[in-house]
Parts: sequence; structure tokens; C-alpha cells
Amino acid sequence: MPYGVRLAGAWSWRLLLIAGVLAVVVFLVIQLRLILIPLLVAVLLSALLVPFSAFLRRHGWPKWLAVAVAMLSALAVVGGLLTLGIWQIVRGADELTAQSLVAWDDFRAWLLAGPLHITEAQLNDWVEQAVTAVQQDMGIIWSGALSLGSTVGHFLAGMLLALFATLFMLIDGRGIWNWIVGIFPRRARTAVDGAGQAGWETLQNFVRVQILVATIDAIGIGLGAFFLGLPLAIPIAILVFLGSFIPIVGAVVTGALAVFVALVYSGFWPAVIMLGIVLLVQQIEGHVLQPLIMGTAVKVHPLGVVVAVATGSFLAGIPGALFAVPVAAVVNVMILYISSGDWKDDAPPSTVAVRSPLWRTVPQRPGFQRGE
Repeated sequence: MPYGVRLAGAWSWRLLLIAGVLAVVVFLVIQLRLILIPLLVAVLLSALLVPFSAFLRRHGWPKWLAVAVAMLSALAVVGGLLTLGIWQIVRGADELTAQSLVAWDDFRAWLLAGPLHITEAQLNDWVEQAVTAVQQDMGIIWSGALSLGSTVGHFLAGMLLALFATLFMLIDGRGIWNWIVGIFPRRARTAVDGAGQAGWETLQNFVRVQILVATIDAIGIGLGAFFLGLPLAIPIAILVFLGSFIPIVGAVVTGALAVFVALVYSGFWPAVIMLGIVLLVQQIEGHVLQPLIMGTAVKVHPLGVVVAVATGSFLAGIPGALFAVPVAAVVNVMILYISSGDWKDDAPPSTVAVRSPLWRTVPQRPGFQRGE
């Protein structure tokens, strides 16, 4: 048999085996998504809060107090931003409703007197048809409401799981990492430990850059709303900042809210200008900030960032887009570290220190066995 055929066959069955393993992993991820997604959220939160907790401990704070302050600070910041944004929206809800009715009357008058030559009978017919369609599809709406209730229940359960997992990572991240390293064979522990350390540093860089990108988005759209004289510029900026952490849906919803407020309060052309500002900011984020700044911070080529987000969105929707870049960055750094062979110069695995990515280097216990 020719050498080329044998070589192609050897590569083929190995590639098929790798593809099969990846398919099984993707299948398990999809089946366990309700558990895996909160755990990944907890890892991202820990990447943000662990350095803060360690900073407090280095300055003499007790461990329990540093952990409590880190958790409460995160909850206070997120809760405060949500409360401020929602409070200002509720506060202006009456005025927004009145302005919406005025805008609808103006739009109705434009339709009747505009170049489309729509008659009042036709407009009333369309409104009646829309109401009838909603009434006929009430069963679908109720089904959707029940589905939404189930989704809300899953969301609340996942949020609690993410908070508890974050708390345990802050309290006993060292023990968790020791246990993970101990699962691997003794000879592989040095490589796993070093790869985990490199991946953890990359994940911390990702979280910091993501906050920077969200802040730039909020400032850009918030300033646009402010200069257009919109009354809800502050809550719009807050919602844009929070929505930037939810790919696709967050940008669409917050951008649509800004355009709607501009349309209701200021008219058609200010709404067009607001839409242009939103699209400009989103284009800068998608084509400059995410590929260049994010790609530099996580050591992934800008093309890799774009491909990772597109692939994650295709495979798992919004969660896939959210976790695509950090997962790709961490896996990339870990593979590069292991393939570089730098870990071979470390101490023998039987005496190597287990360097927890969540805390400082911790000497390994004597007799540390697999699975212990």
C-alpha cells in the first residue's frame, strides 16, 4: 500500500476519533447546560472577585470579612445599577405613556395625510385585524407565558447556584483546585497545574477587558442620548452597560429602548440619529474593541475572536456567544503552555507545589494521591 494512503488513513481515523470526542463533549454540555452555565458564570465572577478578596487579605482583613465584602460589593454594584435604572424608568413611566400616545396620534395623522394615502377605514381595519389575531392566538400567548415562567424559574435557580459556587470558590478555591489537580495522574499534575495558572491569568484579563468594553458602550450611547436631550439618558446608559454582558440580545434590547425613547420624546429624525449612534457604537465594539482589545488581552488573534463568537452563537445561542471567547482563550493558553514543554523543567510531580489559580502557591500534602 502506498505510503501516502497509509499516512492519510492514520490521520483520518485519529481526526475522526477527535471529532467523536468533541461531539460527545458538546452533547454533554447541551444536556447539562442548566448546571454548566451557572458554574461558568461563577468562574467568571470569581475571576473578578478573587483578586479583590486577595487584596483585602493582604492588607490584614480576615478571610471571612474579605470574602463577605467582595460578594456584597458585587451584589451592591449590580443591584444598585439595576435599581437606579429601573427606578428612573418607573418614575418617568407616566410621562413616557403620555408621550407614546401623543406619538401614536401624530403617526396616525401622518398615515392618514401622508404620501401613502391610507384611509381611516383601512387603518381601523388593520387595528381590528391585529386585535383579532392577538385574541385568536391567546392560547399560544398563555403557552409562552408558562414557558417564560419555567424559564424564569430556571434562571432564578441558576442564579442561586452561581452565587453559591462563587462563594465556595472565594472561600475554598485552594481546596477545589487541589482536588481537580489530584484527579489527574501523578505525572500529569505539574502540566495541569501550570496550564491552569496560565488559563486563570488569561480569564482575569478577559473579565477586566469585558468591563472596559461595556463601559465604553454605555458612555457612547449614554452621551448620545444626553446630547439629544432625552430624559432617560442615565438609565439608558446603565442598561447598555449591563446589557453589554449579554451578547446579541443585550445590545438589541438596550439599543431599541434608546431609539424608542428618542422617537417618543423627540420625533422621527432624532430617533434616526439615535439609531445611527447605537449602530456606530455597536460597530466599533464588534469590529474594533472586541477583536483588537479583547484579542490582545486574551492572546487570541482577532479573527479567532470573531470565529469563536460566531461558532458559540451557532452551537449554543446566547450562552455560547457569552462564553465562547473566554473558553477559547483559556483553552488556547493551556494548550500552548503544555505544548511548550516548560512544565518539564519543574520539580518532580511527587514534590511539586499545587499553585492554585485562585490563591497563592500552596505546598502539596505528603501522600497526595489521585482522587484525594
